[in-house]
Amino acid sequence: MPGSAASVLITERQRRVLEDLARSRTAPLHLAQRAPIILRAFEKADNRDIAEELGLNRNSVGMWRRRWAEAWGRLNVIECTGTAADLRRAIETVLGDQPRPGCPGKFTPEQITQILALACEPPSSSGRPITHWTGRELADAARERGIVESISAAQVNRYLREGERRPHRSRYWLNSAERGEDPQGFQEKIEAVCDCYREAPRLRAAGRTHTSCTDEMTGIQALERIAATRPMRPGEAERREFEYKRHGTLTLIGNFDVVSGRLVAPSLGPTRTEDDFVAHVARAVATDPEASWIFVVDNLNIHCSEGLARWVAKACGIEQGSGEKREVGHPPVAGDAAAVPLGPGPSGPLPLPAEAHLVAEPDRDRLRGDRPEGDPTGEFPVGRRSPGEAAGLHRGLQQGLRQAVSLDLHRPAPDEVVWQDR
Repeated sequence: MPGSAASVLITERQRRVLEDLARSRTAPLHLAQRAPIILRAFEKADNRDIAEELGLNRNSVGMWRRRWAEAWGRLNVIECTGTAADLRRAIETVLGDQPRPGCPGKFTPEQITQILALACEPPSSSGRPITHWTGRELADAARERGIVESISAAQVNRYLREGERRPHRSRYWLNSAERGEDPQGFQEKIEAVCDCYREAPRLRAAGRTHTSCTDEMTGIQALERIAATRPMRPGEAERREFEYKRHGTLTLIGNFDVVSGRLVAPSLGPTRTEDDFVAHVARAVATDPEASWIFVVDNLNIHCSEGLARWVAKACGIEQGSGEKREVGHPPVAGDAAAVPLGPGPSGPLPLPAEAHLVAEPDRDRLRGDRPEGDPTGEFPVGRRSPGEAAGLHRGLQQGLRQAVSLDLHRPAPDEVVWQDR
């Protein structure tokens, strides 16, 4: 009936958004004023009391109550089907001002488009000695190029926000030269890594095989707060000291188990050297020394170092020398692969060299990479081949390591070694 206040209903999630807007110091003033209206109206407060409490006009209070009541059904649909960010934007729209007629726009769509295009160019192309655009610099450059006669920095920033252009922000990305030089080889490496990840759950279910993605994070600041953190209290969040004392930087080496999603045996130290990585791999393997391990790593030099190769050979019980570092030639396996005694089994699992994976299993006289049943394999028997053919195979194995393939070396017969290309 005329004169009656609109009934206001809110859900718990809507209440949290409104309370956040009411307390916010960065939200627009009109939202910070109107959110308390809805909260007090939900508490059955009268329009006159709300107006006196918030210092507003009673008619304004009644208008926002009615607008909320009319939009409440739509807000419920958004709350049930959208995200928290969608709900917040919808509430801000309900409490926002409707578009009002004003003077015609001063700038044409073509001029606005040219300003946005200018923002996507590097500042050096306009003779500006800066690395990133600002609203003031863009306004000056737009005037110099004759795009507009006059425009303020605030107006330029407004167009940037509407066009979702953020010249002050940047993100890192990795430009792979190999992708452009050898796209087919790059695609093969991607498929090899993806196949490794795809097979990880099956390998875990079939046996104790851990597939781990290993990488480093360097330059982590070791900071110590100069005062203790104060715990939270009713109505007060935890208080953390702002000032700190520096203790240099640290490097984190982590193993992400792709099946369980857990971080296995991380290492934290001041350096990232060859010895650090070998010790890290040994520490990870020690968590389950009887299992098989697959480590997926990048092309960093410490991931395929001499120390790591020697540790792998020792873990697998391989006693033959593998040559000196940077020495050109073939190890003894190139002459007669069948004559290499693999021993009763490796003393520990075999880690993953860069862009390849070798799987070592304890108590078995072989290195293997499992395949799904029915998946065809290419077998290359080398036990009865001539030294020249075996040397060619060895070069193929070396090339395979650079192409991110896995090797399957096992001994099905006393005088034969089979290589399976995956």
